[in-house]
Amino acid sequence: MCKYTHFYYVEKARDGWQYRKKEKYMNKKVLHTLEFDKITERLCEFASSSKAKEKISGLIPMADIDEINKAQKETADALARVYQSGHISFSGLSEIGDSLVRLEVGSTLGMGELINISKTLDVALRVKNFGAKRDSSLEPDSLSERLELLAPLSPYNNEIKRCIISEEEMADDASPGLKNVRRKIEFTNAKIREQLDSLVNSASEKGLLQNNKVTMRNGRYCLPVKNEHRSKVNGLIHDQSSTGSTVFVEPAVVVKYNNELSELVIEEAKEIEKVLAALSNEAAGHLEELRYDVGVLPELDFIFAKAELAKEMSATEPVFNLDRRINIKKGRHPLIDKKKVVPIDINLGKDFELLVITGPNTGGKTVSLKTVGLITLMGQAGLHIPAFDRSELGIFREIYADIGDEQSIEQSLSTFSSHMVNIVNILKEADRESLVLFDELGAGTDPTEGAALAMAILANLQNRDARVMATTHYSELKVYALTTPGVVNASLEFSLETLMPTYRILIGIPGKSNAFAISKKLGLSDEIIEDATNRIDTNDKRFEDVIAELNRSRQFIEEEEERIKKRRAEIEKEKQALETDVEKLAEKRESLLADAKSEASKILSEAKEMADASIKKYNKWGLGGATAREMEEERSKLREKIDAVTKSSGIKAKESQRNRVGNKPLHIGDMVLVLTMGIKGTVSTLPDSKGNLTVTMGIMKSNVNVKDLAFVEEDNSVKIVKDKSSSGRGSIGMSKSLNVRVEKNIVGLRYDDARAELAKYIDDAYLAHLPQVRIIHGRGTGALRGMVHDYLKKCKYVKSFREGEYNEGGTGATVVTFK
Repeated sequence: MCKYTHFYYVEKARDGWQYRKKEKYMNKKVLHTLEFDKITERLCEFASSSKAKEKISGLIPMADIDEINKAQKETADALARVYQSGHISFSGLSEIGDSLVRLEVGSTLGMGELINISKTLDVALRVKNFGAKRDSSLEPDSLSERLELLAPLSPYNNEIKRCIISEEEMADDASPGLKNVRRKIEFTNAKIREQLDSLVNSASEKGLLQNNKVTMRNGRYCLPVKNEHRSKVNGLIHDQSSTGSTVFVEPAVVVKYNNELSELVIEEAKEIEKVLAALSNEAAGHLEELRYDVGVLPELDFIFAKAELAKEMSATEPVFNLDRRINIKKGRHPLIDKKKVVPIDINLGKDFELLVITGPNTGGKTVSLKTVGLITLMGQAGLHIPAFDRSELGIFREIYADIGDEQSIEQSLSTFSSHMVNIVNILKEADRESLVLFDELGAGTDPTEGAALAMAILANLQNRDARVMATTHYSELKVYALTTPGVVNASLEFSLETLMPTYRILIGIPGKSNAFAISKKLGLSDEIIEDATNRIDTNDKRFEDVIAELNRSRQFIEEEEERIKKRRAEIEKEKQALETDVEKLAEKRESLLADAKSEASKILSEAKEMADASIKKYNKWGLGGATAREMEEERSKLREKIDAVTKSSGIKAKESQRNRVGNKPLHIGDMVLVLTMGIKGTVSTLPDSKGNLTVTMGIMKSNVNVKDLAFVEEDNSVKIVKDKSSSGRGSIGMSKSLNVRVEKNIVGLRYDDARAELAKYIDDAYLAHLPQVRIIHGRGTGALRGMVHDYLKKCKYVKSFREGEYNEGGTGATVVTFK
């Protein structure tokens, strides 16, 4: 029997359910029936230490939810570390408990014991380093403290490795005394070999030796002398051969050296004992750390073995409840190849307490029962389960299973009798904290009596509020499940096309035996099948027809749901594609805008340079005079450049449809915009019959067509004044000069705003023919001053600039002189 540590059970009281603590023994039979022992065997394969394997062999399901959750958390944390940092090996972990007891009483450990301590410390270091690989930014998990407290004692471990080579050999450098003794031993051995080599050569020539090999007898170097020549070799006889033909003589010349060698060997043993005592004393000083390592490492070995098993099974951590509720999602039997096993969805305990699984006898029902039972045992043992994440498990004090062939030859019991003996034992113990699994309940006897007996057993267990799963092929139990509250039918889906189960559990729908359909598929004649059909009771036949109709309806609904699911997936896919296209369009738009801004900046820069050059020429012509031909040529050049820019950029001149001249009357002096040039001017002549007229733009006159003109409001800031004394030659009088001040204050403006104000002011001052202006930028951080000077350096019509004098603002102002 396997003992639980403790368990909280529930009993009825006047004021409701009360939780009481009691001890209980899990029946060992169910662990074998559901093959839990095979799970522990697989788990043992992932453990390295004997103590971890021993713990695994004694692993049993728990019943305390806190203990279960603690064990599950440890498994989950270990699994997370394995996925993050890879496999961790506990290989080399030795059993050193007895050695620690000897250290406690002051004993000196042997070389083998110290090597085992060194191996344990190697594992401690390896495991501690593995624990340190975890991301330090994460919150500590259930293993963090244990891993951090491991004590590898690296300096001491390195000292053991330096001194001890193997269980039978200590290094020469273990201590100065040992090194000195071994040097003497080596010297003495050399002397002995020298003497013996000389004696061997001499005695061999005289035929005194059986062979030329020097041997050891009683720790002394000896020569194999023929018995008949024993008197010819001076020395001590230590032994003779079994035939008596050879005596082993220690030559007198090496007796002295052999004696010295014996003394040195004794001295060497003393030096070795000193080293072992020193290492043992140091180990005794680390008893607490060593005990911790010895206690924790097998525990971690066990936990990481659970994690490795979970990884191999693609298992997940279940969610536990105290309501004895089971909801397994895509559960797989852990002992069946995960590439071949068909996952099942099954629930029990929420809306119903008993589940009756019916259908053809194909083996799938039994596997389903075992899957539920074994997964429950694994979960309560702290193991992850082979199912989808967030699968739920209830906690059961006891699990009972009557599964498989129970025929007992020894007791001369039939299959039915053996099953009934097992069921009787179950009914003696089962209560509301039990999960009971029946395979083919009531089978092996008369169907009518068997079905009645099965219903009575299920009713008895339902009254005890137990959780029950039972498989059957009796129609009576299907009806019982349909008509009894808290009991639900389920069936194992079966394909008539392949004559194979699909292993899908359909809860709420009773199974159809399909015996006639299967027989027909296998070749049984229609005549026999029709005769068998006629022999079925009308009610049974009608019930089977209802089940068949339910299955057809279910299949139709599932097919519709599948079509809807596929359509939703297609719509989602199309939606994602559209979102991707929108993102790409947005990216393309941003790219085009960036390119357009760059191109516009380039065009504006070129236009500014063109305007600066033209203004200079027009100013020159305005002062010195120019022929109409020269001005027309310059206008044509400007027109060609504008057309080239417009064509290359793909931008059309913006037209104001509202102010377009068209057929509207024009008067001399009207302000118009020449659309093809983007320049404002005034009408100098009225249109001729073809709509051509002359427009004056500054000091330049141009012939244009009314189609290329649009009205604009007159800009009163600049007026063209006729100089009567110039015989019709126009000179430009800028009233703007009346509005442009000789200084500009940009103190307090943001960098970009200040630069824009500066550029506009410099342009206006230059057009107003101001010879000199002052820019007030203040001292501050010097940023505005630097910006002003950088701009003035690049400005083409600035002749020079300087910092202001004392009475001009000093370094807080800059004085600009124009060309």
